[in-house]
Amino acid sequence: MTFQHKELAAGRWFQFSLAEQLANVGSEVSRTLTWQQRGNAEHCRMAVERALELLDLTLMDKRHRGRLREIARVREVLADYFYADNCYGSTPANLRSYFDAFAFAARANR
Repeated sequence: MTFQHKELAAGRWFQFSLAEQLANVGSEVSRTLTWQQRGNAEHCRMAVERALELLDLTLMDKRHRGRLREIARVREVLADYFYADNCYGSTPANLRSYFDAFAFAARANR
């Protein structure tokens, strides 16, 4: 598998807590939503691919075996929102809200 985040995939990602990992995913999701709002399809596509890649790395983290269902569902919801029919009824506001909680938690745990 070829990663855009080569340094993170090489092991650094697995040093982050789950909150830090999902906060970083949230940063990419926020970028994606911003590019979507600005109408830049190419930058939007690249940002969502990075977000999904980070979620894939999170799913590979052995420490999160008990949270795989939630992490996989988040990945599914993002793919549904950006690539499919938005069956889950996601909105930019609720996507940001979900990931903001992890950013707050990661910041609080520093």
